[in-house]
Amino acid sequence: MENSPRKEILVSSFLIMFIIHSNQVGVGILGFPRYINQYTGQDGWIVVLITGLIFHVFVWMMYVILGDEREDIIDLQKKWFGSWIGGLLNLLVMIYLLLGAVVILRTFIEVIQAWMFPELKTWIPVLMFLLLTYYVLAGGFRTVVGVSFFGVIFPLWLLITAVSPAKYASFTNLLPVFDHSLKDFVMGTKQMTLSFLGAEILLFAYPFLKNPKSSRVWAHIGIGGTTIIYLIVMIISIAFYSEEQLQQTIWSTLISWKMVELPFVERFEYIGITFWCFVIFPNVCLNIWAATRIGKKTLHIKQKYFSIVLLIVVFISCVLITTREQVDMINTITASIGTYFFYIYIPIIFLYAVVRRRVTR
Repeated sequence: MENSPRKEILVSSFLIMFIIHSNQVGVGILGFPRYINQYTGQDGWIVVLITGLIFHVFVWMMYVILGDEREDIIDLQKKWFGSWIGGLLNLLVMIYLLLGAVVILRTFIEVIQAWMFPELKTWIPVLMFLLLTYYVLAGGFRTVVGVSFFGVIFPLWLLITAVSPAKYASFTNLLPVFDHSLKDFVMGTKQMTLSFLGAEILLFAYPFLKNPKSSRVWAHIGIGGTTIIYLIVMIISIAFYSEEQLQQTIWSTLISWKMVELPFVERFEYIGITFWCFVIFPNVCLNIWAATRIGKKTLHIKQKYFSIVLLIVVFISCVLITTREQVDMINTITASIGTYFFYIYIPIIFLYAVVRRRVTR
């Protein structure tokens, strides 16, 4: 594994679009409308737009934080706050990244167990995923980016199937518009934040871009792509289900796939879940890759060794989560931490970076 961003391991700047997008769209898209609907009902699509716009602001903040130097957030925190405080902050971020990997992987395996193989032992698919993850991590950052690229391209055709229930939908369900209070929109946006988590990968991938400055527009395109996909799914869900039905449906996107009619397959959701592996896999790879970067730079452990340690931690964590309530709890905890990370940590570091650079100019 790479020790520093050498020229031969840099990637084209436009690929940050695939890196960010693939790290945002994950298992949450299979059921997020239910959680937004409980706060904002038919106005849920507005919450998606608001959250998307907010994350455009966060991406802008992250570029300001990173500045013109080829440094990631790990280097900057150690330089700004010293080895001890900066190292502690880096380790906290590493825990957050690992938690994200656990949530993504365990929630997807719950989908597999609930819809395809009810008797499947959790440790079997977890082990398969993590062995493949190690193989990708061993190939270095370019291999991780390649997985992210194909993780966007391969399942892209599923977007067509997402609109298939439209012929059974009643779009009058979207009315009236702006029928909820400001508090409802705030709570809905907070809940929607979980589905947008993943943009923070920019803080780690930045030094590996050939021309980091020119990557800004591509990063925003990645956020825009995520917003459009969530918006389509949200609108179709509101129009297809009644508000009461949506509240009782855990995996609304999966159930709507039952409306897909193909002459050669009876249960299309099986195909959808299978292809969704291509979406989940980059999430896990990117989160653990970023965590290994922190281990290498903060704890001075080689990535190839530290990745094994982290993969074992993820494996044990996933296996220990056995019930639906525990899966919900870990999702809620991750959503709260992610909210603090973006709405408190990023703005504070942003302000610190701006003031520091003006003072030292």
